[in-house]
Amino acid sequence: MERLSKWLVLNMMVKGHVRCAVVGYGPAFNMGKAHCEWIKATEGLELAAICDVDPKRVEAAKRDFPEARVFNDLATMLRSRGIDLVTVVTPHNTHAPLALKCLKARKHVIVEKPMCLTTAEATAMIEAAGKAGVTLTVFHNRRHDGDFLAIRDVLRKGLIGDVFHVEAFIGGYGHPGHWWRSDKKVSGGAFYDWGAHLIDWVLNLVPGRVVGVNGYFHKLVWKDVSNEDQVEAMLRFESGAVADVQLSSIARAGKPRWRILGTEGAIVDEGGGKFRVITGLQGYEATLEVKYQESDWPAYYRNIAEHLLRGAELEVKPEEARRVIAIIEAAEKSALSGKAEPVPYE
Repeated sequence: MERLSKWLVLNMMVKGHVRCAVVGYGPAFNMGKAHCEWIKATEGLELAAICDVDPKRVEAAKRDFPEARVFNDLATMLRSRGIDLVTVVTPHNTHAPLALKCLKARKHVIVEKPMCLTTAEATAMIEAAGKAGVTLTVFHNRRHDGDFLAIRDVLRKGLIGDVFHVEAFIGGYGHPGHWWRSDKKVSGGAFYDWGAHLIDWVLNLVPGRVVGVNGYFHKLVWKDVSNEDQVEAMLRFESGAVADVQLSSIARAGKPRWRILGTEGAIVDEGGGKFRVITGLQGYEATLEVKYQESDWPAYYRNIAEHLLRGAELEVKPEEARRVIAIIEAAEKSALSGKAEPVPYE
């Protein structure tokens, strides 16, 4: 396996670029097209192929990226030469089976978030990547959102001391829509969309192991779709810190996007391109207004190129993405059991 991995890296270094394919060119948020554009804009990456099963989307891909080969069958694409990496941009329940096919074909794989629907699937993907000697990672691009970057910077500078309580919220009141993201069998449930981002953010803001999760799931209003109306996970860290992550489509009264309490201050973010920092650091009481940093989603693919071509550390490790899935699973299990549930992965 190690010899194979070194051969793959050496082969790409000799070529000087990584030949990339995107699987899934569906119209949802134009994410397939966006991935193609990010790949094209990244030095060291080449858009080599696109694959989609919908004939209309195949034609759209041909028009948008005439330089790429376009396929309507994944197996055919994987048998063709000239592809080093595959990005999977498809509905959530297809992530694991498609990624496993690509990994078994010895392709590096990027999976759109969420990684998959279960920790068993995540573990199978990680093991398949290890066996093939290739890279597996997940598109947690929102680690490069300007609000998150600014909050992380404030915390790293110690302006509010040690964090002991975090609240993260996204939601409002409104029908979630009739599409696959509202279908629990396909999407995994309400936690698997924005919730995957929120949990990944929290885990990158609060260090340490999560020792227990309490989940609270509600299905009260939108009975014509199968996703939950509101989901909540309370994460308890080994340090004693607590994080409360909420997503709702039935919240007629909202709350700040972020409310973070530390031993020396607090952060309150209600949107609008800035947030408040209330600090009592070293005996000085002050309220600061901190602007969001510039978001930089293309940084994700720059890291991919640096990792595959020059051996840089991978930004989003698959074990980190599996941890997100494990917490979502624990939250749903807790909602059913009525008690705190452990998280098997640190």
